[in-house]
Amino acid sequence: MKNGYILVVDDEPLTRHSLYEILKFEGYKVDTAKDGKEALQLVEKYSPDIVIADLKLPDINGIELLRRIKSITKEIQVVLITGYGSIETAVEAMKEGAFDYITKPIVDSEIKMIIEKILNQKRLLEENRLLKEKLSATVRTHFHNIIGEDEKMQNIYRLIEAIAGTRATVLISGESGTGKRLVAYAIHHSDPTRAKRPFVEVSCGALPETLLESELFGHVKGAFTGAIKDRKGRFELAEGGTIFLDEIDTFTPHLQVKLLRILQTGEFERVGETQTRKVNIRVIAATNRNLKELIKKGVFREDLYYRLNVIPIHLPPLRERKGDIPLLVDHFLKQRSNFLNKKVTKISNEAIDALLSYDWPGNVRELENVIERAIILAKGETITLNELPEYFLLHPPSSPPTTSPFAISSSPLEEGKSFKEALQGAEAQIIQKVLTQTKGNRKKAAQILGVNRTTLYNKMKKYGLLEK
Repeated sequence: MKNGYILVVDDEPLTRHSLYEILKFEGYKVDTAKDGKEALQLVEKYSPDIVIADLKLPDINGIELLRRIKSITKEIQVVLITGYGSIETAVEAMKEGAFDYITKPIVDSEIKMIIEKILNQKRLLEENRLLKEKLSATVRTHFHNIIGEDEKMQNIYRLIEAIAGTRATVLISGESGTGKRLVAYAIHHSDPTRAKRPFVEVSCGALPETLLESELFGHVKGAFTGAIKDRKGRFELAEGGTIFLDEIDTFTPHLQVKLLRILQTGEFERVGETQTRKVNIRVIAATNRNLKELIKKGVFREDLYYRLNVIPIHLPPLRERKGDIPLLVDHFLKQRSNFLNKKVTKISNEAIDALLSYDWPGNVRELENVIERAIILAKGETITLNELPEYFLLHPPSSPPTTSPFAISSSPLEEGKSFKEALQGAEAQIIQKVLTQTKGNRKKAAQILGVNRTTLYNKMKKYGLLEK
């Protein structure tokens, strides 16, 4: 028997029986009902995949039956049949959610094709759902250009995927250097309709108000001294795509009003112009300040905040996801070594310990700069503690606070040991130390390390810690 349960609803016994025989012969499970009341009882009890219903029924019409079925569940697909077909009725049926509409006399091949199409679509949706579930359960170390397997980062990846295809405005918050631009870029490139359109970035804090207004909205010739010709602004250049407004907290009250209008209506005027223009763009804003505090101080509009904060994304500082440091170091080592044309592939255990013990006030950007500096200063293929900035030497990791779960032994790197092997050795030590501190409580250990329990289990298995 084929997968697929079909309910046929028709008050004419001949039509009802004929459809039953056709579909039964094709291998489907089939039930029949003579009116709407009986059909709804079967729908509530058995939830068929497809309902094929006559438009003219003795108690309720087919469109009303369609509405009631859709109120029970939207998963059931409805095909309406009538001998009184008209374009108006077909349009009404489709608006109410009918999958298709056919007229009597019924052509066997037509009804078979429609059912096959419905079931194929249903299978694809189910496969897609299962794939999404599988992806959400998978720990990803990379997402677009973002790196991190911490649980907080996994949640951000999933949120980006969920909102990508919408037009919702996004407000990204987080300390400087946490990667807000990378998140904005990932949102843009996860959106199937905007990915091939422009991604326009504006560093709002870098420009004075008059210059920023012209930069964003454009200007016409003669609008101000130096405006020698008409010029498009960033909003126009981002048409069909995404505009990323970094440091949104620096907007003056005047610019806040103009931004609020463009968010509400998509309309604006260039500087010095009366003609109203309209754009279709997605706005992503970012800030490293607390906008609610700025609202209390009266320097940021509350209505603009709520327009921007439709989808809030907060990026955790690096000190809250130290488990990602080895991944980030590995990435920056490969990337910057290649860029600087230097072959630096190893790192000493002391250097790794130092990186893990530090709190990173400058976040991921600071880590990238530290690795680049170390590569430049490295005399061979190995980064040592001597290549790290002076403040690492002033606060060596050999005597770290006992409260730090990332305090590990600082033995020097063995000759010939690769960077990857060194990282793995340090990672195994960290996991063992945290497990000891938590007395083997994996849930608590995972929380301290900033990873999910599946990741922790896999790493314990990898390093042979399950038997300890």
